[in-house]
Parts: sequence; C-alpha cells; structure tokens
Amino acid sequence: MNKSAEGDLERLVIQRASARDDLPTDEQIEEWVNAALADQPRASLVVRLVDEAEGRELNRMWRQRDYATNVLGFPASLPEDTDLQFLGDIVLCAPVVAREAVAQGKPPQWHWAHLVIHGTLHLLGFDHISADQAERMESREIELLRTLDIANPYDADED
Repeated sequence: MNKSAEGDLERLVIQRASARDDLPTDEQIEEWVNAALADQPRASLVVRLVDEAEGRELNRMWRQRDYATNVLGFPASLPEDTDLQFLGDIVLCAPVVAREAVAQGKPPQWHWAHLVIHGTLHLLGFDHISADQAERMESREIELLRTLDIANPYDADED
C-alpha cells in the first residue's frame, strides 16, 4: 500500500497491468470506489487492471477455474488489533469486461462502474452465494449505480 504525504494509507491505489487503451481513467475508478465506500471513510483498497493471461492465472490459482473472469476480489487478512482499514485487492480483467459490455449491449463505462462497485462490495463482505445474499448485493449495486446516473445492470430493458 502507498502512503500519502501525511503518512496515512491512500484510499485507493490503481495498478495498470493491461496494455489496452480503452480502460477507465483513474478519476472514474476513484469515483466508483468512493461511491461504494461512502460510509467507510477510512477504508482503502487496490484496484488492478489486467489482461487475459494474468486474469486467467489468478482465477486458476485461487478459484481452480481455467479461464479469465471479469472481477476477482482478494480480501485483506489483517490482525484484529490493527487500526488499518485496508480491505484488499480487486482485479479486473480488461478484455473480459470489454467483451461483456458489448455482449450485454451496455456502455463500457457503465459495465466497468458496475464491476468496480461489485468487487468493492465483495471486499465489504457482500456475497451472492445464496438467493438472499444475491438480492441484498444486487440491490446495493443498483442503488449505488443510480447515484452515478447508471442504469440497473440487471434490467435488460433499462438503458
């Protein structure tokens, strides 16, 4: 984690390991993370943008799935007695995100925003394993995206 001039942990570190030229800007990523962390003023995380080879390797290593997926979350493991509120890392696979946006007929930046928020919510403890968990997580995503003037990503009729 990087430290600011004051010695505090930076809220967000963005790592660009993708060669693509159609990635969101740092400012956009920061806006999306800040929306998800609005009630967590001291929380921090890393967002890493990767290409397919790294995305596939991470998914294979950590989830035993031999393909690149759109977003992976790696929650931090910190001692209980620490004051740090580092949540962990989010890894987004740029080619997968781009393909999905086209396949779903969504503006790419909307899909990026959704997946950054989705990954951040995972680091905050949200999940979608059960139907109840999925409903809670999706409702929160829809609510946060609405604050950014982005349509409900789960409603195919809404653009």
